[in-house]
Formats: sequence, structure tokens, C-alpha cells
Amino acid sequence: MTQFVLYGGKGGVGKTTVAAATGLRLAREGFETLVVSTDPAHSLGDAVERAIGPEPVEIRDRLWGVEVDPQAGIDRYEAIFEALASEFDDAGIHLDEEQVAELFSSGVLPGSDELAAVDGLATYVDDERWDRVVFDTAPTGHTLRLLDLPQVMDRGLATALDLRDQVRQKVDTARTMLFGPMGRKRRDGADDFTEMRDRMERVGAALRDPERTEFRVVTVPETMAVRESERLVEQLREFEVPVTTLVVNKLIEDPGDCKRCLGKQAVQEAALAALRESLPGLDLWTVPDESGEVTGLAALERVGQHIGG
Repeated sequence: MTQFVLYGGKGGVGKTTVAAATGLRLAREGFETLVVSTDPAHSLGDAVERAIGPEPVEIRDRLWGVEVDPQAGIDRYEAIFEALASEFDDAGIHLDEEQVAELFSSGVLPGSDELAAVDGLATYVDDERWDRVVFDTAPTGHTLRLLDLPQVMDRGLATALDLRDQVRQKVDTARTMLFGPMGRKRRDGADDFTEMRDRMERVGAALRDPERTEFRVVTVPETMAVRESERLVEQLREFEVPVTTLVVNKLIEDPGDCKRCLGKQAVQEAALAALRESLPGLDLWTVPDESGEVTGLAALERVGQHIGG
């Protein structure tokens, strides 16, 4: 069993339900488990019928949940560049906030949603309190940007570090000329830039490590959802993320005498066949359709019976 499980897929397919059900199953199997919602439209609290916030909350024995605070990662990242602007200011290079943003805007400053999500990943990938961490990610587009973000941020931070080092070298040269060798400013220990780059490197490494991480794509048995799932799996493989499983949610098992349900079941069977043909190397789990919203631990336990740990 891998330590980190990420669920992704298009919006509305039941990622939060499946992630919460997985967390509940793992907790019942004896693992200290944390379910992390990185979706900006948090619904984990609704799924477990419990108020969930930006700090881990105990849902039941061995099961915890957290909804990543969108502002936390943004504040951490912005603070680094504010410190950079301050250092520039000390060197006589005056940049206002707009100029700093413009300086790093060309593909370097990430979107706030993805930044919050990757900061949440970094926080709980590094946290050793949990045996298993289950991530409920945002819809497909956000997830793909999230997976690319560690590398994007590394490039941005490298650019900022290079610029800062140039400024420091000029300042140190000027101080040495004025005050001699003692004029050079001492800078001991790791700085925020180095720590942030290390943090992103750990996230990127964890996301691509099949011994620690697996990505499971959640979908529904409909033609458009199947096509998007196929594209997502292809893109995950391009990112070298170990995608292992398809979870097909909302499957009609017993249509009874309902003609509309029989017709929908036929469409679903065709979609399942298409998935099996196009993505033969992945495990495929099916979750029966339940009328209405799936909320509460009892309903999640029923879902958990159809998925692996």
C-alpha cells in the first residue's frame, strides 16, 4: 500500500465521496489516515457531515480531515517575494508590488488555487503523523496545473535567487570597498528561497514515486467523462505520475422495470467497455449509484466496500 493516494477527475464525478470513503476504510483497517481536500470548492465536510477547517480535525477513530486554506500557501509565497523586494530596496533598487508581480508574472507566479493545493501537498507529504494520506484534488484542469507547479515554481525561484545573488554581490562589493573585509554582510543558515525550493522538490519527488504515491482517476460511465478520463491518464503518464486505477462511480446495477434506467445502463456498459479497451493496464473498480447525495459515515462505508484501500 502506498502512503499517498490522490483522487482526480472532472468535476461532479464524486471524487470527494470516493476519497472520504477510502479514508474511512483505511482508518477501519487500523491506519492513521488523513483526508486532505485541495479542491477550492471544499465539500469534504459535507461528505462526512462534520465541520472541517484548515487544521486537521478528527472525524472518528484514526480518521482525520482537513480542507487546505487557500490563503496559507499564497501568504507563504508572497512573503518570500516581499522579502526580496525589501532586500532590493536596501540595495537602492526600489520595486513596488506591481513591479515585483510583473517581474515574475511570465509563467512564474502560479494561480492561487494551485498554489494553495501544492502548499497543502507539501505540508502533509512532510508530515509523519499519518500512515496514509488521501488527497481529494480539484477538477482536471486544476489538477494538471498542480502537478506541473513544483517545476514551475522551481524555475521561478531559481530566477529570483539568481537575481537576488547578483544584487547581494554588488552590495557586498560596495560595502567591502567602503569598510574592508568586515563590511561584507554575514548570511548564515538556509533562507526562505532555499527552503521553498527544497519543499517543492520533495513534493515533485513524492508525486512521481510509485513506492509512495498512486493516482486514481474517478469517472462516471458516460461518453464525455470517459474521453476526459483517457486524456487525464495520458497526461498523468506524461508527468510520470504513477496512475494505477480507474474508479467508475454511479453505476446502475439493478434498473428494474424502468425503461429509462435500462437505456442508461446500456450506455454505461458501452462506456465501461470503452474504458477497458482504451486503458487496459489499469485496475477498474465500480461503485454503484446511490439515489441522492452520499453523505455521512454509513453511506461512505457502503462506497468503501467497492474500492480498495
